[in-house]
Amino acid sequence: MSDTLPCFKPYDVRGRIPDELNEELAYRIGRAYADFLAPKKVVVGQDIRLSSESLAEALIRGLVDAGVNVLRIGQCGTEEVYFATFHYELDGGIIVTASHNPKEFNGMKFVREQSIPISGHTGLREIEKLTRANAFQPATTPGVVTELDHAAAYERHLLGYIDPDKCRPLKIVVNAGNGGAGKVVDALEGRLPFEFVKVHHQPNGHFPNGVPNPMLPQNRVVTSQMILDTGADLGVAWDGDFDRCFFFDEQGGFVEGYYVVGLLAAEFLDRSPGDKIVHDPRLIWNTVDIATRRQGVAVQSATGHALMKETMRQADAIYGGEMSAHHYFRNFSYCDSGMIPWLLVAELMSVRKTPLSALVAEQRDRYPISGEINRRVDHPKDVIAQIRGIYEQQSLGTDLTDGVSLEFDNWRFNLRVSNTEPLIRLNVESRANRHLTSEKTGELLDLIGGEPG
Repeated sequence: MSDTLPCFKPYDVRGRIPDELNEELAYRIGRAYADFLAPKKVVVGQDIRLSSESLAEALIRGLVDAGVNVLRIGQCGTEEVYFATFHYELDGGIIVTASHNPKEFNGMKFVREQSIPISGHTGLREIEKLTRANAFQPATTPGVVTELDHAAAYERHLLGYIDPDKCRPLKIVVNAGNGGAGKVVDALEGRLPFEFVKVHHQPNGHFPNGVPNPMLPQNRVVTSQMILDTGADLGVAWDGDFDRCFFFDEQGGFVEGYYVVGLLAAEFLDRSPGDKIVHDPRLIWNTVDIATRRQGVAVQSATGHALMKETMRQADAIYGGEMSAHHYFRNFSYCDSGMIPWLLVAELMSVRKTPLSALVAEQRDRYPISGEINRRVDHPKDVIAQIRGIYEQQSLGTDLTDGVSLEFDNWRFNLRVSNTEPLIRLNVESRANRHLTSEKTGELLDLIGGEPG
């Protein structure tokens, strides 16, 4: 028997249906989670994928047979499981989702009490071992399943981050990908003055609009065009389980997540001077600058939601953000939400009576970036080592928090290897010099070689 199950990844479970993940395995994962955590009450939800309901049913059977009481919330986003876990003071939560992966995939994300993530170094490897061994003892008393209606409490919580009375009647294009986020937008609609232009809004597990991943440039076109066609003030798009959200300005331009992190960091530090902000290592100068100018503290974390949450909790940071469009909030049990950020940005635009393009213009000018560029190469670690050898002696400092980051007087770069593919990911930024950013990006890509990934 293999020592590993291919669907167990560093931070979650994710695999192709049915050969890597199926109902029988989902049942065993439920049993294993229960044996590992010994919870009394666990919330379970699922995304819109066609396979999600049957996987959730099998997972629940495993939990119930292990004596766990399950609170079921049905179709939802990942953050709704996080919310239910901490709001109702449950022992854990599981969502059946494969986020932005293609429709033939599915998976699971796990948390324990207070929505603390269970990942590779905090229990997921143990759950994998128990799943693989499949040696479970029957519970003395099986658990029971209860339907939990969390929606009203969740919506109140989301609206607690803003003052709806301060919001103006903005026109907002909302692209739910294949409908995952649509239900929450509909629920909030009657309590906000916004006019929503809804794109790909209805849940459809067949994924007629492709993979729900706005990080892909080709998936941004429809949102951008709809903004231009309707004269909207703002565009928002989500990934499949809407724990990430992506922004478009009134000109239809995509706003890099890095600058949204800076915008929200500034807003939170204005509300709570001297507080802490967590950021990832790929692009840092803008966030550090914003925190420093507001007497805040910028805390760096390795990339990845589980590691970011761990750092958020250790630092008791008010807010954290990754350039990949994950945004974390102290009052959301240090978890990421794809709903809170757009509410904050819309309120900020309303209060300042300023379009999003103008709100991020100074950041873009002060710290122009390359955007994350992927290259497929045969031996990515060797390529990174070679490039490090070329540049390190000239650098002012080396940071190995995530891949390798090298810093110079007026520019810096980060190179890292994908966790799942033979890809190198490159990010470059400079101090107010777009030409330098472009020049150094080209220089590094020539050295990396390979094909676009």
